[in-house]
Amino acid sequence: QVQLVESGGGLVQAGGSLRLSCTASGGIFRINAMGWYRQAPGKQRELVADITSGGWTTYADSVKGRFTISRDNAKNTVYLQMNSLKPDDTAVYYCAADAWTSSGTRGDYWGQGTQVTVSS
Repeated sequence: QVQLVESGGGLVQAGGSLRLSCTASGGIFRINAMGWYRQAPGKQRELVADITSGGWTTYADSVKGRFTISRDNAKNTVYLQMNSLKPDDTAVYYCAADAWTSSGTRGDYWGQGTQVTVSS
């Protein structure tokens, strides 16, 4: 059973930084894309950034120039470095992975979410 475990959320003042981490484990054969999504109260979940196994990245316009996504394929881990945080970045952040399992199935897997709160 593939599991994604996030860490690194918390409370930070506007202008501050946080680094999120997410590690996938459990019967993984290969991970394709990994990404970070977020959901603020009363809003739909949205893509923040994603990264392919080859390192190609995509960012939401709202975070370009402030957030950086990276991954360590050997550790099945994806990171999100968040700088110059704004109150609008407050949300639950979810890690996601498109992965093949050792049993030959492919699926989208999600973490449990980590809260990021930015105070003004």
